[in-house]
Amino acid sequence: MARHKSSPPAIRRRGVGMLRWAVRVASSIVLWTALLHFSSLLGLPRPPLLAARPSCLGGGSGTNSSASSAVTVAAAAEVGRLAPPAVPRRRVYKSNGYLLISCNGGLNQMRAAICDMVTVARYMNLTLVVPELDKQSFWADPSDFGDIFDVNHFINSLQDEVKIIKELPQKFSRKVPFSMQPISWSSEKYYLRQILPLVRKHKVVRFSRTDSRLANNGLPLKLQKLRCRVNYNALQFAPSIEALGKKMISALRKTGSFIVLHLRYEMDMLAFSGCTHGCSDEETAELTRMRYAYPWWKEKEIDSEKKRLEGLCPLTPGETTLVLKALGFPRDTRIYIASGEIYGGEKRLAALKTEFPNIIRKEMLLSADELRPFQKHSTQMAALDYLVSIASNVFIPSNDGNMAKVVEGHRRFMGFHKTIQLDRKKLVELIDLLEDQELSWDEFSTAVKELHEGRMSKPTRRKAIAGQPKEEDYFYANPHECLGAARKRREKLKHTEI
Repeated sequence: MARHKSSPPAIRRRGVGMLRWAVRVASSIVLWTALLHFSSLLGLPRPPLLAARPSCLGGGSGTNSSASSAVTVAAAAEVGRLAPPAVPRRRVYKSNGYLLISCNGGLNQMRAAICDMVTVARYMNLTLVVPELDKQSFWADPSDFGDIFDVNHFINSLQDEVKIIKELPQKFSRKVPFSMQPISWSSEKYYLRQILPLVRKHKVVRFSRTDSRLANNGLPLKLQKLRCRVNYNALQFAPSIEALGKKMISALRKTGSFIVLHLRYEMDMLAFSGCTHGCSDEETAELTRMRYAYPWWKEKEIDSEKKRLEGLCPLTPGETTLVLKALGFPRDTRIYIASGEIYGGEKRLAALKTEFPNIIRKEMLLSADELRPFQKHSTQMAALDYLVSIASNVFIPSNDGNMAKVVEGHRRFMGFHKTIQLDRKKLVELIDLLEDQELSWDEFSTAVKELHEGRMSKPTRRKAIAGQPKEEDYFYANPHECLGAARKRREKLKHTEI
């Protein structure tokens, strides 16, 4: 009986315990939900337990990821930015000095240079000042770093590797920095032995040129992976650019698949390269005058036809039309043109539009009001093209400039999305044979298809040529050291499709 009398209080105690436990669980859920909500409102990083952390440094987000997870990661990657990770823990180190960098060239040359210089700063334990963008060369744009890239994300996402600040400390603000140009294609040992002593001596050093100042090959693996991390995780475009890019991609996808044709046939490219095939005498004279007008364009006397036969000229819009037809793209293919103003205007695009009438430009996807803030900023316009290019079903560059290479590498990182690397040297030979009626159309088409069977961004290693860095494969076109996770994502997507 005593046992029966003590039962109700015991039951009551257990009931109170269960109630307290339930209240704690409910409170935790409410607090966690509130945290997520306010993080989103304030633009803060997501809490670490829920933050997806895909990275070029390792594999996928988990060993038992579901098919839907694979699709989510891929969809995020397609607009060039993976889900934002939690802010990493700040690395504490004694800085050896401050590094200022002045980037030169267009968007993608500067993008690659920034990745290199972050890596150099990390290797030498320096403090990096937010990069200055080109405002002096032909391709100069009044945009600052924060107009193109998300500067706060750039700083915060790399704080576990290198300290990045927006401006020099006050005590150095009046000091004239020691200015120099690092040697092109240098190894990490050059920076350690030649540059680090200069930084320690002068405290503040400025690199006045930053293009191709780090070797493609032979660097430690951790440095190669850091270059990728900067490129694919830290360098996100400014919110205004991201928003318009997403709008353009969404509009393009509403009506099905699309390809991007990077038609590098603007006046500056033709004048700089001396490629005038298909131009009139008046146009050739105009391009030559432009080349001589810019003293920093060192090559003046150029044999246009020789360069073309060597595969060193961009394909003309007419030549590109023939190649697209020969590769088997149907007439109703939707083609987004990623470029500035085509030299020669609409008449030079006439053949392309006749064969492929579904030609799309930025102006067809965005209103005049949306485009107006970007129109005098060529780098910001190029950023919009970049976002559309990495999101397309197929990317086809008519030239192998910086955008072609950097976009190709980004698409490899996203899962080896198809990029057709045109063999211009062999193509112009075939085109000349076709135009001279030495090849039938069927023979031409078959030859073009066979020529490009192995040139569609399949996994491969870069070609390295000792002592000839300009002749070997560019790191950012195929950063094979960083593509293990991309292969896994590709396999997950294949499995999902099955």
